[in-house]
Amino acid sequence: MERRIGAKLFGAVLIAIFFLSFAVGSGSAESRRPKNVQVSLRAKWPGTPLLLEAGELLSKEWKGLFWEFTELWLQPDKGSDCSSAKCCLQRIVDDGRSLLSDHLGSVLEFSLTLRSASPRLVLYQQLAEDSLSSFPMDDEANTGERKSCCWVDTGSTLLFRVSELLHWLDLSKVALDTSEQPELFDFDHIYFGSNISAPVAILYGAPGTECFREFHAVLAESSKKGQAKYVVRPVLPSGCQAITSYCGGIGTSDAVHLGGYGVELALKNMEYKAMDDSAIKKGVTLEDPRTEDLSQEVRGFIFSKILERKPDLTAEIMAFRDYLLSSSISDTLEVWELKDLGHQTAQRIVHALDPLQSMQEINQNFPSIVSSLSRMKINDSIKDEIIANQRMVPPGKSLMALNGALINIEDIDLYQLLDLVHEELSVADQFSVFKIPQNAILKLLSAAPPSESNAFRVDFRSTHVHYLNNLEEDAMYRRWRNNLNELLMPVFPGQLRYIRKNLFHAVYVIDPATSCGAKTIDMILSMYESSMPMRFGVLLYSSKLIKFIEESGKLPATSVTQDDHNSGEDVSSLIIRLFLYMKENYSNQLAFQFLRNVNKLRNTAEDTDDEVLEVHHVEGAFVEVLLSKAKSPPQEILLKIEKESKFKVEAEESSRFVSKLGLSELHCCLLMNGLVYEPNEEATINAMNEELPRIQEQVYFGHISSHTDILEKFLSESGYQRYNPLIIGEGKDMKRFVSLFPSYLQKESILRDICYLHSPGTADDLKPVTHLLVINGASREGIQFLREGLHYLMGSSERSRVGIIFHLNSDGATSPVFLLAKIFEKTTSLFSHKDKVLEFLDQVCSLYEVQYALNQFWDSRSFQLFTEKVCELAEANALPSEEYKTLLSGISVDAVRLQMEKVSTFLYGQLGLEFGINSVITNGRVIVPMERKPILSDDLTLLESVEYERRIRYILEIIKEVEWVDIDPDDLTSKFYSDVVMLVSSTMSIRERSSERAHFEILNAKYSAIVLNSKNSSIHIDAVIDPLSPSGQKLSPLLRMLWKCIQPSMRIVLNPISSLVDLPLKNYYRFVVPSMDDFSAVDSAVNGPNAFFANMPLSKTLTMNLDVPEPWLVEPVIAIHDVDNILLENIGEMRTLQAVFELEALLLTGHCSEKDHDPPRGLQLILGTKRMPHLVDTLVMANLGYWQMKLSPGVWYLQLAPGRSSDLYVLQESRDDSPSYPSSKRIVINDLRGKLVRIEVKKKPGKEHEELLDTSDDGANPVERKKGNHNSWNSNLLRWASGFIGGNGHSRKPNDTNVKNGGRHGKTINIFSIASGHLYERFLKIMILSVLKNTQRPVKFWFIKNYLSPQFKDVIPHMAQEYGFEYELITYKWPTWLHKQKEKQRIIWAYKILFLDVIFPLSLEKVIFVDADQVVRTDMGELYDMDIKGRPLAYTPFCDNNKDMDGYRFWRQGFWRDHLRGKPYHISALYVVDLVKFRQTAAGDTLRVYYETLSKDPNSLSNLDQDLPNYAQHTVPIFSLPQEWLWCESWCGNATKSRAKTIDLCNNPMTKEPKLQGARRIIPEWVDLDAEARGVTARILGEEIEAQEATSSPPVQPAEGSTNNEATEDDTESQSEL
Repeated sequence: MERRIGAKLFGAVLIAIFFLSFAVGSGSAESRRPKNVQVSLRAKWPGTPLLLEAGELLSKEWKGLFWEFTELWLQPDKGSDCSSAKCCLQRIVDDGRSLLSDHLGSVLEFSLTLRSASPRLVLYQQLAEDSLSSFPMDDEANTGERKSCCWVDTGSTLLFRVSELLHWLDLSKVALDTSEQPELFDFDHIYFGSNISAPVAILYGAPGTECFREFHAVLAESSKKGQAKYVVRPVLPSGCQAITSYCGGIGTSDAVHLGGYGVELALKNMEYKAMDDSAIKKGVTLEDPRTEDLSQEVRGFIFSKILERKPDLTAEIMAFRDYLLSSSISDTLEVWELKDLGHQTAQRIVHALDPLQSMQEINQNFPSIVSSLSRMKINDSIKDEIIANQRMVPPGKSLMALNGALINIEDIDLYQLLDLVHEELSVADQFSVFKIPQNAILKLLSAAPPSESNAFRVDFRSTHVHYLNNLEEDAMYRRWRNNLNELLMPVFPGQLRYIRKNLFHAVYVIDPATSCGAKTIDMILSMYESSMPMRFGVLLYSSKLIKFIEESGKLPATSVTQDDHNSGEDVSSLIIRLFLYMKENYSNQLAFQFLRNVNKLRNTAEDTDDEVLEVHHVEGAFVEVLLSKAKSPPQEILLKIEKESKFKVEAEESSRFVSKLGLSELHCCLLMNGLVYEPNEEATINAMNEELPRIQEQVYFGHISSHTDILEKFLSESGYQRYNPLIIGEGKDMKRFVSLFPSYLQKESILRDICYLHSPGTADDLKPVTHLLVINGASREGIQFLREGLHYLMGSSERSRVGIIFHLNSDGATSPVFLLAKIFEKTTSLFSHKDKVLEFLDQVCSLYEVQYALNQFWDSRSFQLFTEKVCELAEANALPSEEYKTLLSGISVDAVRLQMEKVSTFLYGQLGLEFGINSVITNGRVIVPMERKPILSDDLTLLESVEYERRIRYILEIIKEVEWVDIDPDDLTSKFYSDVVMLVSSTMSIRERSSERAHFEILNAKYSAIVLNSKNSSIHIDAVIDPLSPSGQKLSPLLRMLWKCIQPSMRIVLNPISSLVDLPLKNYYRFVVPSMDDFSAVDSAVNGPNAFFANMPLSKTLTMNLDVPEPWLVEPVIAIHDVDNILLENIGEMRTLQAVFELEALLLTGHCSEKDHDPPRGLQLILGTKRMPHLVDTLVMANLGYWQMKLSPGVWYLQLAPGRSSDLYVLQESRDDSPSYPSSKRIVINDLRGKLVRIEVKKKPGKEHEELLDTSDDGANPVERKKGNHNSWNSNLLRWASGFIGGNGHSRKPNDTNVKNGGRHGKTINIFSIASGHLYERFLKIMILSVLKNTQRPVKFWFIKNYLSPQFKDVIPHMAQEYGFEYELITYKWPTWLHKQKEKQRIIWAYKILFLDVIFPLSLEKVIFVDADQVVRTDMGELYDMDIKGRPLAYTPFCDNNKDMDGYRFWRQGFWRDHLRGKPYHISALYVVDLVKFRQTAAGDTLRVYYETLSKDPNSLSNLDQDLPNYAQHTVPIFSLPQEWLWCESWCGNATKSRAKTIDLCNNPMTKEPKLQGARRIIPEWVDLDAEARGVTARILGEEIEAQEATSSPPVQPAEGSTNNEATEDDTESQSEL
């Protein structure tokens, strides 16, 4: 009863509230019902099958899963009981989940709904088309075959029938030419167990089709027999959907709708009322989904619950809700209401039942919620905690870390985040195989690896180092201070710190007889005499002696060194001996003076070559130095030294020490406290400056005091006894890692069979470092490498073990290599704990090496002889010889074949090694020795130390602490631990994650944080978020998605700005995340996700922006209304305004470098396919060597453009180079994340001093250029770039040649403009007509297409055809490294000036920018041909004759007056760009540098497109155009209007008159031009023309025979786009 009374009372109160509040606006309530906005984004490519996408997603987890999943879907009737897309999706997901763990299954499901694998199928489609086009069609029958849904490509032929395939397989058994094998890629699906050397057969087809099942059965069987290397590239060709299974075709009939992007509706500043007054008459009508989220709170009411309680009042309740929504929008608050808004928001979030949902609702609907937030009462505990946390992290700062690794939240997108999460879950899944507990897995994943910033130091401490000085003891430094704290004092840049402490030990490793050694000595003494604050030393060696040591493996005999004739006059050793004598008997300084004199005598000698140092030069220098010092004649001393062995031994030991350090390979080098540098003065100074901060840090923290020996400390902590660049891997491409886990998890894996060798007495110890030596036993180098591995263990390595894997060929049991492999296998499995096992194996290798070298083809006698000798060696080393007799006499063919398959699968299939290549795999790191530089036992010791310190030790410490459960204690052997460390460290090494960390634990999280615990999750997320920030808008839906998908543990500390002075967010925001509901439950439709904004404000002008991942280039394709100026009250009865965008292209970006030089600015790059190598092109900026291209998923080839670029430069080789396509870099785009590529170029021999940009014609005027300066830089471009295509509807004709086009003739005028929104597109059409009416020359317009509406892009091709002009749509993606603008208008301004050198084709020489709202009254050819005196830019100065505006002329006062120094301030509405000069002088790079510096100050560049060139005009000179070229009423007086050649509708800061009103008033001809443009538009779009819109002036006469190039010409660049 009480409940009924309460319900009635509630209803009465609600109705009363409703009528009280609703009465005010009841008259217009129905007409002002809230309206919605819906946005979707689709890919440009056709739909792809979900079934094939699932296979690709599974193969990312493990390649074998693709084949397991394929087997499940081979039958065409699979899933035939499904009749909807949702059913099929669920069936596919269930099958995928059956192969994965729960969390990975969730990621698979989400990735599938996200369509993230669709680009991979587009890539396969490209390869399929290339495959078909590679072979010409012979006849009509063949044409019919090519419509088949499956075929096999063998490289030499295409097979469309199974019978043809069987015939080909029969031929392959006999003999088949494998020279035409098709190229394979890392992403290819190679059937497991395929023979690496068998002929390749690539099947193009789709599981679910009958033809695929038939081909697969034959190819899988032949692959198992070793007859073929079977590869599948999944494609469902067009037209084959009908013959595939129902589920196999799901996804192909609809466009691929994408998620993972944000949409913003920003409240727009309408100060100048720039709105088009044209009515929307006609357009595409999309479905109007009337869906609203009633669970969202509106002014304190949750209407879903109210409707549940009072369903009979539905109409009244919804009307009340609509009224509240229409009156709740606020974009302003009083200052006192703003003060605690951040704290109030944090309080609302943390007190919500679902904090993540609450945070998302608040920051994505902030203008509608801000009023209710501002009325909340603040909890002091929350406020105090936020303020306390902000002592450690700046207010408003946002950070995020995944398992401890910081993520760059500025660049993060859903696809990247999902990849990171998938990688972590996949690694955790692998670790769980060893039953590692969940807490230990999370600890492993969150552990920070040791920073590689601890530089690699060579420990050169030895008596062989000879120092010239000692800062702590020498008298010349006594006046210097010895206080180390002076290191922390500030000094001027470049100023040295003179402290009496040996802080910098500069030790030069040199051969004193070489020219490099001699120059180094001169430099050392020069720097010493200049009192440089360093301790100088030398480490001397003889190149000749080291070469002898490396070839023979030992020091030369004494007799050899005594005989100068036999040793070939080792001048280096002689110098070292004399140097040692002088140092011991006189002084260090005199010894160094002797070295200098040697070089001086050589340089002054007339009878010898500068490069050759002879004995008499050395003896002469020795005599000269000692003449005044020695008591006995120097000649006698020379004879005495020659006879003594003491100095000879020391010299030899010094050379051996250098050889052992591995430094002789560098020939000449500097060791700065052990760090390796080039041995020149500049490098020495740089080395000191780089070392200084490390010393300062140690001094600051008290780790270095006045008593600390700096060298001892550094080399003890991070010094290594050897240097090998291959092992250190300091270059970006120097290191290669593989995960050994997938190989280990296979049942027939060779990793499970390997038994390991250990140092004597350590077989039962845990070995964290595992070296797998891959040996080619058929080569002398391989056997020597194997012996080095054995010697390495003999040297007592206590923390490593060695496993041996031999390359095996098809000779089988008759192969001597297999015999050796079986001996090693038997020995390691049974006798690895024996004391002399290493000596035995070394002796066997020596025996094998001798016998195999004599005869590579063994007969039965050779086998018998070898077996007898092995048994003898076994007995001699206390090993049972009978075991070896039995082993070597009973080798089965089956055992050989099984072993070969295991080796082949592991080495060639999984690791990707080439047959016969010797290599070492250390805990997953693969090292292949360079040619003629074998890996020695000392190198293996170095490799052990480097890998242990950098990758393995921290993992070992965690594994040791694991408390194992569900595992038998007897299984916890040292081998088990060693295997775990090997596999875990190999897997951890391939993770792509940041090394940056933040200490989130220091922040308090009791009151102001969201803490979500999940015990079984291997993912932990730490975050600091300002919920009222753009970052918060983006992060909150990402975090909520993760929580729904995998439920990680989270700790999110809220960090709002404490005292706000303005609204932090003035927009609505939606992040588009897909779900299962996007797939129809009634038919095969896949609708895809969208951004839905319910109940948006009616009277506020909104502007739409898309927040897409960096690599995406998107454009609107369907939008009836102006998305730049959305006013929902003007859309009539339609409830939902809709817009559809399209992913036009993905971005390929990169950085180009040249070693020891600045980036090669102006270098031209081209990209294409094998058949069409030049589809797109670009040039390299000086700024970071940056370049970009747009393309679609596929396999592409990047190379230097023909002309000067390829004449001067070559690409440096890398792993990505295509072996079948030399001089190019292969680029694979197979996902939605684009690609960042780093390329390095080098000058060709003999071209080192030539410049890429020839500026010799800098002073040449345009007239001279027109006459043809063929040596100019641009002439090289025109050889290949004249056919460059950049967008839609563009011409392939040369841009700057005389052409005759119907009634238009002469040189083409190129005009560039930009417009956004329907109003400015209306202006743009008027500007086009005004240009055409005033010239008879051909005109080509260039439009930036980023912001053009679909209507404009539909109209412009027809307009171009009708009026006889050309046009081209161009774009350039904002580089990530350049400071970004946030407002759309400022971004548009930036596009006018920042990318002029790269946005146009390289063949374009000149362009004029004309503002969209400008009307031209003269022939623009006059301006186009004007001589601008060699300047890259030409602008018109601002008028100064409208005195009413004097107060607004900011350039006449303050900063601008001082900066301009008398130069004029120019207006940016009209300007000329000489692109040749602009590129030659790198003006674009200069402007970007200025922009980057100035734009970070919010008070700079108020009018970006205008302020920037005016600010930079002292560096990028501007030619000032005559005043009549630009007139605008705001700044110019009416007296000069009659002479105006162009009139611009400048904004008037005084009157703020609307644009349209001003246009009609100021420009008499504007009304007629507008009517004509609108009439043409209406006619093209099929709209009715109202009477007042009828054209009143004759239209421009269309050119005879002009056609729309878009319809008639191929667009080559679009072939690389989507």
